[in-house]
Amino acid sequence: MNGLLLVNLGSPASPTTADVHQYLQQFLSDRHVIEMPPALWQPLLRGIILPTRSWRSATFYQHIWTQEGSPLVVYTQRMAAQVQALLPDWHVAYAMTYGQPAIGPTLTQLAQTCDHIVLLPLFPQYTQSTHGGIFQQAQDTGVAVTPVRHFYDQPAYLDLLADQVWQAYQQANFDAVLFSYHSIPSAMVRHGDPYPTECQATTQGVLDRLPDLPADKVQTVYQSKFGPMPWQKPYLKNTLMQLVELGKRNVLIVTPSFVADCLETLEEDYVQNYQTFKASGGDNFQLVPPMNDDPRFGRFLADLAQQQLAKAGDAHA
Repeated sequence: MNGLLLVNLGSPASPTTADVHQYLQQFLSDRHVIEMPPALWQPLLRGIILPTRSWRSATFYQHIWTQEGSPLVVYTQRMAAQVQALLPDWHVAYAMTYGQPAIGPTLTQLAQTCDHIVLLPLFPQYTQSTHGGIFQQAQDTGVAVTPVRHFYDQPAYLDLLADQVWQAYQQANFDAVLFSYHSIPSAMVRHGDPYPTECQATTQGVLDRLPDLPADKVQTVYQSKFGPMPWQKPYLKNTLMQLVELGKRNVLIVTPSFVADCLETLEEDYVQNYQTFKASGGDNFQLVPPMNDDPRFGRFLADLAQQQLAKAGDAHA
């Protein structure tokens, strides 16, 4: 039997300060995310960041929490269920890089019944800060997997993303279309991380498919900066304020690095960045929803897993 493990970032077990503290401690202790030497970073993390950030982040999680739980987890579960229905002869599971269900135990359990396992991180663009931890945790289990490194350049994915953008763009007279990706530390880029290149290629791939979308309205930006060190720019929040100063008060936001609604889309964008935009004098602020439980994305994931396994088989033939 073939297996497929879909992996997303993760979520606290609940929106309480204690559970958010535990989640953030695991997340921000990952050396793939924070490259600072632990001897310097851990005292700062435990002494200052976690005590002040945990309760604040917990309030944000409380804003977005649903009766079913964390939106990111709920949508990842739905994706897995869709793919399982499309691949009845496979065993499809999901796991989280941080929090539950954990990658190691889930992958080990899959290996008990599956001869070949595809590991598919739910991040279109590769970066060390997301994929590095996933691949390391998988490697630590000793289970052989066929990994998917990225899928930003897959035609079916770009077709679907372009369709979503176009459907939203036609709803109003937008002055600007911002493709907003989760940022990463500038140091990672200097060390050769391909993430910004893949983000730019994603934006261009959508533009290539939408000849009626004016290219001069489109810009690639980055969000979710954390800590005092410089991160990849331009920042979304600063760009929103600059657009208003230029008289561009109707903005459409696309978030291609997030395939499921999460804290960054629902709280950071729909609340914090929306408030910044409106307070600066902006008028219309709209977001293109992530893939979420769109059945077309479920079909794409199923096809991608099959293609990746076939490609791996050809390579070993």
